[in-house]
Amino acid sequence: MNAPERHRSYQLDEGQARMTYEPDQRVASAGTFTINKEDHTVGNLLRMQLLRDGDTRFAGYQLPHPLEHVCHVKVETAPGRAPVEVMGGAVTDLRQEVELLDRGFRDECARAREEADARPMET
Repeated sequence: MNAPERHRSYQLDEGQARMTYEPDQRVASAGTFTINKEDHTVGNLLRMQLLRDGDTRFAGYQLPHPLEHVCHVKVETAPGRAPVEVMGGAVTDLRQEVELLDRGFRDECARAREEADARPMET
């Protein structure tokens, strides 16, 4: 078959960085983050989280091609705030949110299991 190997869509190549940053040459407080081996899921999550920050003037993402597993996130911030600082805050906030969801899910699964174990079996 002529399809690319699946692991190439999520495993980093040897020596490849997960994320890189390139400052914009025209706008002082803007730049582009290149995130390797990611897609719309991460791009949209980061974009929305960046837009929650009051110092973010613009946040958008694009995927250059469906067979290229790379996501470009463009960020412009208010003067005095670096895009790297705002992106770091967005990643930290998303990580905390995911941990909270994970904890809530696990707690609810445990509660449902206990509830099911407490009920007598019907025959």
